[in-house]
Amino acid sequence: MTAQSPAPRGEAAPRQLPQLMTTPPILTMRGITRRFGKVTALEDVDATVYPGEVLGIVGESGSGKSTLLRMMNLEDTPDTGTYELDLPGLGGNLFGLDRFERRMLCARNIGIVYQNPHLGLLMRHSSSGNVAERLLIAGERSFKVLRDKAREALDASEFPLERMDARPIELSGGMQQRVQLAKAIALEPALLLLDEPTTGLDVSVQALVLDTLKRLQRDRSITMVIVSHDLGVIHTMADRVMVMRRGRVVEQGLVDQVFQDPQHEYTQQLVHAKL
Repeated sequence: MTAQSPAPRGEAAPRQLPQLMTTPPILTMRGITRRFGKVTALEDVDATVYPGEVLGIVGESGSGKSTLLRMMNLEDTPDTGTYELDLPGLGGNLFGLDRFERRMLCARNIGIVYQNPHLGLLMRHSSSGNVAERLLIAGERSFKVLRDKAREALDASEFPLERMDARPIELSGGMQQRVQLAKAIALEPALLLLDEPTTGLDVSVQALVLDTLKRLQRDRSITMVIVSHDLGVIHTMADRVMVMRRGRVVEQGLVDQVFQDPQHEYTQQLVHAKL
């Protein structure tokens, strides 16, 4: 197993992980560092995700978790670091791709659900049109295929099909998230990214959204990365968890292992605050 680099003074080293999979990781990031002026958002972050796995990333606001997710969606480029996806036709560091290449790669292989639906949806276009937009970017031109695939994706996200032509601006927050989810899974992506997908929703609606995500993961074996400050969401969804603080990974491991026996002082504070 690859040795971990020494932890900064005053912080416990990330826990060594068991070998969860016999297959290679689908996602590998190494040495991701990103600075905005004098602020370090990410510092020497490594991440791996295996096929069919759900990785949870948890930490307080400003810990770097959403910045890391944006890197996975190729929305930003780090100052240093590499990013590889083990997919047919891809090779090398994806941060070397130009803007068009990134857009096409993400349209075909990576789906994302944002905390704020306004970032992921055209709020005054129909819900079905939002899903079709992703298919259009990927090259589909047949109206019938666009309509059928949009319907199929909306149905899979448990969106009421009688409202598929309603505009997201007319829908509740929970329904907007389902449209985002349908758009994200329309092309059966290799990787689904979820940035605080239940934040701002009523508790009952949160539970419904999480149930939909769990069913999709079970039925389709979708590889997911989910970012949340809510340990309950991570515990419900994830197989493994990374705990981030001030741009660094301070602890990681199997969800039950980390939450039941946290080693780092910061993780202990998060767990005890939840309790």
